[in-house]
Amino acid sequence: MTTVAAALEAVVDHDAADLFGLTRALCAVPSVYPGEGPLADAVEQRLRARAPGLEVTRIANNVVARTHLGASRRVVLGGHLDTVPPNDNDVPRVDGTVLHALGAADMKGSLAVLLRLAEQISARPPRFDVTLFWYEGEEVAEEHNGLRHLFAVAPELVAGDFAILCEPTDGWVEAGCQGTVHLRATFRGARAHTARPWMGENAIHKAAPVLARLGAHEAATVEVDGLDFREALQVVAIDGGVANNVVPDTCHIVVNRRLAPSWSTDEAIDQVRALLVGADEIEVLNASPGALPNLTNPLVAEFVGTLNLAVRPKLGWTDVARFASRGIPAVNFGAGDPTLAHTRGERVDRAGIEHCHAVLAHFCGLA
Repeated sequence: MTTVAAALEAVVDHDAADLFGLTRALCAVPSVYPGEGPLADAVEQRLRARAPGLEVTRIANNVVARTHLGASRRVVLGGHLDTVPPNDNDVPRVDGTVLHALGAADMKGSLAVLLRLAEQISARPPRFDVTLFWYEGEEVAEEHNGLRHLFAVAPELVAGDFAILCEPTDGWVEAGCQGTVHLRATFRGARAHTARPWMGENAIHKAAPVLARLGAHEAATVEVDGLDFREALQVVAIDGGVANNVVPDTCHIVVNRRLAPSWSTDEAIDQVRALLVGADEIEVLNASPGALPNLTNPLVAEFVGTLNLAVRPKLGWTDVARFASRGIPAVNFGAGDPTLAHTRGERVDRAGIEHCHAVLAHFCGLA
């Protein structure tokens, strides 16, 4: 049996009470997009065998498990199956109570928690109706996002009154999330021989005042619901030039603005446009709104108060915004240090995984 085949078997058969071991098995299964299929198969097989009290639905490489208790409120818990590409860390390594592996923090420790919760919920009715989901394509371009696909083709499967995305938060509740916009500015000049530059116009030189303005810009920190969202503005790409003896006639720069969730994307785009004055053309490449913390929402407040959890703002965009755009309050909460995600040194410890499970189980009335 190959290592991956053995890991898939372990995902199906491993005792859910051993969350650390189950996390290791999950990490041993490669799941870089578009290769989540085998892991989705194992998750589906495990749920059908070990959580018979749940309705299990599979759409593409997205697996959803739900209760139908007739409760007045439904809580939605989920996480993504995929990881970023490996960086010499695709073989799990255990050092005492620490698991070093690709996806350990982002977010297979939390996926193990969700699998254990599924079995517990199947055996003992929770105090809410609960939806659990595992989805593909979170680490890649928007069009491949499995949660986006679920909302498009079967929104009832992921609808609810409150959602928890199990992104790594190191045991904090990360409320809301930043929005993000990307704009491309084009500067046009005229080609000439570099021996006679006065006969043309250098488009890269023309961009210099705008680049200086962007470099000098100090992004604000905006308070939303008592949380400080530190904004950011960065030039993330630049290109121009024809040949080493030709005055360049075009230059493009791409700017990424991370915005507090109190701004709309239209407002943020207008703010960036004001900094790009001098460009000949400005194009909006993409715009994703943020999510408000919603800390006063009864279910959000109840979750935070369950074990007096610490709260901080989410710096970055996550799929909580996808729920928020549909009027469903959502937070990020999961095992693992978010600063280790996507790094060669990614890891998660046993205590962090077990704490994540304890909080979610308590909130659902299982402990």
